[in-house]
Parts: sequence; C-alpha cells; structure tokens
Amino acid sequence: MASTHFGFKTVDEQDKAKHVRSVFDSVASKYDVMNDLMSAGLHRVWKRYTITVANPQPGDQVLDIAGGTGDLSLAFAKKVGPSGRVVHTDINEAMLSEGRNRLLDLGVVLPTMVCDAEKLPFASGSFDIITVAFGLRNMTNKDHALGEMLRCLKPGGKLLVLEFSRVAKPLEKVYDWYSFNILPKLGKLVANDEHSYRYLAESIRMHPGQEELRQLMKAVGFGHVDVHNLSAGVVALHVGIKC
Repeated sequence: MASTHFGFKTVDEQDKAKHVRSVFDSVASKYDVMNDLMSAGLHRVWKRYTITVANPQPGDQVLDIAGGTGDLSLAFAKKVGPSGRVVHTDINEAMLSEGRNRLLDLGVVLPTMVCDAEKLPFASGSFDIITVAFGLRNMTNKDHALGEMLRCLKPGGKLLVLEFSRVAKPLEKVYDWYSFNILPKLGKLVANDEHSYRYLAESIRMHPGQEELRQLMKAVGFGHVDVHNLSAGVVALHVGIKC
C-alpha cells in the first residue's frame, strides 16, 4: 500500500484525508481567530493581494477550493457581481459550514459544496479563475489535484495557489522557533488543540518550496507560472495560466 506524509509522520496514502479531516474538524470554530493571531493579521493582506493579482471581472466564473471560512469567496463575489458565479468548496464539512454560515450572516448566498480537489465534479473548461489558499499542502496527490484544476479552467484561465512556503534564509531559525514553540502553545490556549497546530508547522516543512511547486505546476500542463514571494517567503502565491 502506498504511503505519504502527514506532517512528519508517514501514513497510508488512503488514510491521509481522514487525518487532515480530523485536524480541521477540531479547529474549525476557532480557525479565523487563530489565523489572525498566528499571522498578526497578515493573512488578510495576503488574500487581498491574491484578489488583486487574480483581477476578477464582472461575470467571471470562479471556483474557490479549500475555501474554508469564505474569505476569498466573499471577496470574489463582490468583484464578479450578480452576472458572475463563485463556487465555495471544501473537503471538510465543518470548515465549509463555518464559511457558509458566515457568508449567510453577511447576506451572501453562494453555491457551496463538499468537494475533493483530486476529483472535481465540474465540466472541463468551466471556470475563469480557480483559487486554493492554504489547502494544497494538505492534499495527498498534489499533481492529481493540480491536474484537475487545470482541466476545469477555461483556456487563458488562472489558477492561484496561496500557500506557506520557504522563508528567506536569514529568518529560518527564528521562523522555526516560532513555528514549533509558539504556534502549538497558541493552539492549545485558544483552540484547545496543540496537536493540530504542530501538524501545521510540520506540514509547511513537507510542502514543496517555491521553485519545486512552480515546476510541478508546469509538469501538469500550465503554460506559464509566476511566483510571488510574500512576507520574505513565509507564503508564496503561484499563478498558473492555462494555454
């Protein structure tokens, strides 16, 4: 049976989704609070930058994968207007429910569905823009997921992958200390879950770095891939264009 990584652990490939699901089931209700605390609010800046680079137009069709609590879905919905469509998806039902309820509280009704990025239930060429923010590193077969995203884009469409990446060398020691000492303690204090935030730190280290991910996106068929380093490489935005 094939194996893969879950943080620093090795697990059966077929079991990784179950382990990831348990992490997000546990943290869903505190997800936004923890994002603000552990990034000092920077995740909002990174997401705004993603929207700017995506440059959505009225009438665009947008798919938000691993959309979670709905930050990007909400921002895209404001841009594409009533003539466009934003589909809000996540593989985790607890996260999706948090996002759907938040959007409804704001008076925003979007198509919402539980969705596995490795088996997207959409016709080929359905979307102008696809985005996945802080979700790709949790996927078991990243090449399959990226291939599915490519398939679902229209020719000329954009995939935007916002994800933790490799921080600049001078900051590595400080970043490692923060990740493995402060994040788990913060998780225990706020979300009563130290384990899930230790997994977060580990999963970042196991995720492909900037150039490795760029090459993976090229290998699955994206014709052009730009990389935008943000906050000294703490996160990177990869933008792939379908030829």
